[in-house]
Amino acid sequence: MEFIGAGGFKVRVTTPDRAAALSAVRDRLRAGRGFALATINLDHLVKLRRDAVFAKAYAAQDIVVADGNPVVWLSRLARRPVSLVPGSELVIPLARLAAEEGAPVALVGSTAPALAAAGAAMERAAPGLEIVTRIAPPMGFDPDSPAADALFSELNESGARLTFLALGAPKQERLAARGRRLAPRVGFASIGAGLDFLAGTQRRAPRWVQAVAMEWLWRMLSSPARLGPRYARCAAILPGEVMRAWRLRSEKAQ
Repeated sequence: MEFIGAGGFKVRVTTPDRAAALSAVRDRLRAGRGFALATINLDHLVKLRRDAVFAKAYAAQDIVVADGNPVVWLSRLARRPVSLVPGSELVIPLARLAAEEGAPVALVGSTAPALAAAGAAMERAAPGLEIVTRIAPPMGFDPDSPAADALFSELNESGARLTFLALGAPKQERLAARGRRLAPRVGFASIGAGLDFLAGTQRRAPRWVQAVAMEWLWRMLSSPARLGPRYARCAAILPGEVMRAWRLRSEKAQ
């Protein structure tokens, strides 16, 4: 499934399901190759349409999975089906994979207390996991700044092979895209609030809400002033994306 961002950059869901994503990460860890993993959702599509820098960074990601039911539904409509792979549900499987492969891990984002709590939860769930550094950038952190250059230097010196980025979009994807050049042996997984969920500083919707694809409504009701406008923007682009998916379906049928 492919989407068009600002500047004409093409963003593609490259990996159809969680098993394929984990297999791709394992292959790169074993080969000593870095990577950037992103989890695309409808809010990202809104940002991609407006921000060419973000779109360029997203187009540079090596592994992209569908983190959002609308993306999954659009893929099915286009007859290019992919499975739902929430970024927050990749954290523990990736941590266990890193432990199995002997790949040291870094945590970047959120706050120092949240990183400490998330790291402890990851170590409990993935015996043998080695967390070599935890970095909580200050408010206003710029992925293109000297502070980001210093962060990459610290990651390279730490020996980290897999870095979890919990900075939110577009910062985490932009940082990961730069990391492909400045820390070429490090894998970057952009997982949004995944570390905060583990730390307990943020709470995911109950399982039954997730099962009926209403997590977005649960989140919006928990913070309507902040998230209401975001979801309104998401709803506004859906008709156009549905039309585009239908055209892709027609092209495939020819």
